[in-house]
Amino acid sequence: MSRRDGSTRKTYGGRQGGGERKKSHARGNAPVDSYQKAGKSMARGNAPVKRKVKETDEGMRLNKYIANSGICSRRDADLYISSGNVTVNGKVVTSMGYRVLPADEVKFDGRVITPEKAEYILLNKPKGVFVTGNPDTNGRTVMDLIRNATKAKLDPVGKLDTQAMGLILFTNDGAMAKKLADPKGIRQIYHVELDRELAVEDLEKIRKGVYIEGRPVPVTEVSFVENRPRKEVGIELRSIRRHIVQRIFKSLGYEVVKLDRVVYGGLTKKDLPRGRWRVLTKQEVINLKNL
Repeated sequence: MSRRDGSTRKTYGGRQGGGERKKSHARGNAPVDSYQKAGKSMARGNAPVKRKVKETDEGMRLNKYIANSGICSRRDADLYISSGNVTVNGKVVTSMGYRVLPADEVKFDGRVITPEKAEYILLNKPKGVFVTGNPDTNGRTVMDLIRNATKAKLDPVGKLDTQAMGLILFTNDGAMAKKLADPKGIRQIYHVELDRELAVEDLEKIRKGVYIEGRPVPVTEVSFVENRPRKEVGIELRSIRRHIVQRIFKSLGYEVVKLDRVVYGGLTKKDLPRGRWRVLTKQEVINLKNL
């Protein structure tokens, strides 16, 4: 469980997932699904297009374009191209050597993609900073805090309340963002401070799982923060439901006065001061993809 210095107790420390790569098809589609989708594209009258080009022609090879967008590896991109999952300017393209020009619109499974290098930034968000812009205020947003991190257009993954603090991830990797936004959720640990001490019996109720709006909220673990008053609690869960931590304690008559996300999918705020950001390591990206 998290202490104020950002370290974690052994109970919750857990080791990050191994870095072993797993070969998989983008978005979890088996090859047969790709052919089925290709068939549907043909049915709409989009005949496969092949462009004969010389090596000196301008543009980027289509499989490299897809790989650079973060969808999948170049090898997997070849499979999806040949299966008809990719269109350029509205027409199915099945040639791996097809070159994409700057003005071309490329879609993968109907979604527009760009060949930006995938980037991943982790921020330790301070209290009082908006995650998204608020038209009624001139308050800072998290985008202001990472403005100098990259020229790429990054988006925050998930939400974190304005008054909440802690880890928030930014990326332009659409496949990664979709994976982390899955309703099954991602491992998160919060350091919570309540308006009063938490009764032991209420701690047990949370551990067993409370119901919010008729739906259970499974909690992996919850305990008092070591060597701190009993109004400071650590809670680990995977739910991505909005305001879920506050709602858990409110259902038992408590108000959350301080909320700090100290672990997010194996990422921690160790050596990351409040208000500062850092680039994820290659191993951390691999671990997130293998979650």
